[in-house]
Amino acid sequence: MSSFAPSASAIDGAAFSIGVVAARYNPALVEALLVRVHAGLRTAGVKEAKITVVRVPGSHEVPWAAQQLAVRGRRDCVIALGVLVGGDTNHHELVGASVSHALQAVVLATGVPVINGVIVTDTMTQARARCTGRVNRGAEFVAAALEMAALHRKFSR
Repeated sequence: MSSFAPSASAIDGAAFSIGVVAARYNPALVEALLVRVHAGLRTAGVKEAKITVVRVPGSHEVPWAAQQLAVRGRRDCVIALGVLVGGDTNHHELVGASVSHALQAVVLATGVPVINGVIVTDTMTQARARCTGRVNRGAEFVAAALEMAALHRKFSR
């Protein structure tokens, strides 16, 4: 991931309904992302009652749950969270690519923006840096979600 993220727009999230899908695989890392995402949403003014969190077994199951949140409940945006860490094979890369394509398909099929917050790394050190490090990827996902939620509302009128 680049360290040159766009600057966040100051968007009041009070009117938005946001869905979050979080994988249970690599629980400490995903939980760290989820905590950061939740804090960012609340700081932006998204009401607790308008944040729906759904847990799924792993990252491969995230797109299906994201689609369910997108089509049920009038979400302005969905944030997808998971962590895939390399091992002896390239399985993490294959799953990461599959998830990315599936999330894009959800966006195009439903018209609801989905933020791809599924982290794919080669090592656990890289994963920790992206999930618990000084660069707050959760806040970046929230900033993207709020901007896309605002666009979704604009284009849905």
